[in-house]
Amino acid sequence: MTRTAASLPRPARYAPHALLAGRPHIIVDGAPLPGTALTLSHWPVNHTPAPLRRDTSTATAFAWLDAPEFHIDLPWVSNSHFDQDGLCSMFVTCDPAEALRHRELLESAALAGDFGVVTSREGARLALAIETLSDPDLSPLPAEVFADADREAALYGALLPRMPALLGALGRRPRLWSSEEAFLDDSFRLIDAGRVRIRERAELDLAIVDIDADLPLRPLHRYIRREQAPVHPWAVNSRTLCSRILAIQGRIVEFHYRYESWVQLASRRPMLRRDLSELRDRLNRLEAGAVRWLLDPVGEVVPRLRTARRQPGSVPVEQLVEEICAALRISPVAWDPWNWQDAGHG
Repeated sequence: MTRTAASLPRPARYAPHALLAGRPHIIVDGAPLPGTALTLSHWPVNHTPAPLRRDTSTATAFAWLDAPEFHIDLPWVSNSHFDQDGLCSMFVTCDPAEALRHRELLESAALAGDFGVVTSREGARLALAIETLSDPDLSPLPAEVFADADREAALYGALLPRMPALLGALGRRPRLWSSEEAFLDDSFRLIDAGRVRIRERAELDLAIVDIDADLPLRPLHRYIRREQAPVHPWAVNSRTLCSRILAIQGRIVEFHYRYESWVQLASRRPMLRRDLSELRDRLNRLEAGAVRWLLDPVGEVVPRLRTARRQPGSVPVEQLVEEICAALRISPVAWDPWNWQDAGHG
């Protein structure tokens, strides 16, 4: 549907949290604050109008543009962090007309950035380009952006005005995405060739990913941080809907919850995150000090259960799989984005 400028809400301007001071504003991809008059978010603390809720905050922001009955002209928009979904949803509110011209691209980039689900080549490239632009060692942005004490605010300030040019010329800027795209393409080929195998345990919302032992670690960006992996997580996430991932490479075993189970996903309800601290302690007892198992806090975006420095443990892999599956059945729920207080997060 073609929209005139008069049918769109007035563009907002980005303001860091600290400068809002309770003034009326929009929050995208985050939790409401004092003065928040409209929330466009998939976060657990969520005041987004029910008809607008979508899986990503970017799709939610576009749903707002589609619904004039919810339009409200507010001068400011903010959020608490920087990532692809945050930048794309912020751009929708700051430049609605331009964003609508690139709707499919922005929505697919948000899906890739948040959930590691590739729905279009161009969307994946935009998500990878945003990762590169936010990396101080790789970015062509001015050095002062990364020297700012509030780096998130500096990145929004630098990238929001550059978004129209980036969206219009993404294919002509391969240095922003080509290196990691090659890893992603290789990972899809490894799955197709059977060197990375995905077995689903639907009753546990669990995908067991068997990875050939000889595949080396390769660098990538994930959630605006550098890490290494033998297979790109976007390739795995694009081939399974399971929100719990158990990766096995030889004797190295790592479990993690996907980001989908942290947010209020609109399209489906992933199984709730469970407290695996007793499992961690049991595995450490079984290892008897030879290897240390680590567990991230359940409220992290992608919390992991893994050994320190990817050390292979002494517990047989088959036993580890059964221990993890048992814990996913019986451990207490520790994170419920739909029932925040009952999950103990008040």
